[in-house]
Amino acid sequence: MIHYKTDEQVELMRKSALLVSNTLAEIAAILRPGISTLEVDRKIGTIIRDNGAIPSFLGYNGYPFNSCISVNDVVVHGFPNNQALKEGDVVSVDIGVILNGWHGDHAYTFMIGDPGPEAVQLVRVTKESLYKGIEKAIAGNRIGDIAFAIQEHTEKKHGYGVVRELVGHGLGKNLHEDPQVPNYGKRGTRELLKSGLVLAIEPMINLGKKEVFTDSDGWTVRTRDGKVSVHFEHDVCVRKGQADILSDYTPIEAAEKANPNLFSNY
Repeated sequence: MIHYKTDEQVELMRKSALLVSNTLAEIAAILRPGISTLEVDRKIGTIIRDNGAIPSFLGYNGYPFNSCISVNDVVVHGFPNNQALKEGDVVSVDIGVILNGWHGDHAYTFMIGDPGPEAVQLVRVTKESLYKGIEKAIAGNRIGDIAFAIQEHTEKKHGYGVVRELVGHGLGKNLHEDPQVPNYGKRGTRELLKSGLVLAIEPMINLGKKEVFTDSDGWTVRTRDGKVSVHFEHDVCVRKGQADILSDYTPIEAAEKANPNLFSNY
């Protein structure tokens, strides 16, 4: 069942989404070679709780951490660990919160130093594809229009692998609601978009082929060919004429540019 939100509910969701954005900005300020993803995860948990919210990933279907931190060939759902990040790592940080009963859930991919031109282009193109998908998240379009826009920019234009097994989703009182939002598909297909529908749109794009597998931990999804993967995600409310992006990359991008340990020239 698809749940449409009132304007008042959308504003509550915006607060949840912006808490995630601001948390990601704080993380952007501390990322560096030598820091472990477990340290980052603990910091994320502290920030969320200090703002009166709950880390929505912690305990979700048994997930044991505050966030998902996916490095290099890990597509999504990476377990934070004690291994130090190093120069050239590509790091996706995915955070969810519950604030006043409403979920915020989005992600950003960072580069620790310069990972090389192929990875830099993959990050740039994946981020571009997110906004191309969002452009189609308007009333009267269909889910397939979002999916096609992302696939066209990443797979058809650049030859990247678009992950099939993982998709975006509706968002609200629950972390995952209907409808699913794949990153591949045909224009004019799937569910009709109506004003008040809140979606987490999240391209997950591989430098190499689309095939993935899940580690023995039951969560960590990796590219089968071992090549790097990139993940960006925004919380978006469908509206007439133009989508309303509830999350905000502006503070994240500012922190990214201010941190000399991060590559942001893309």
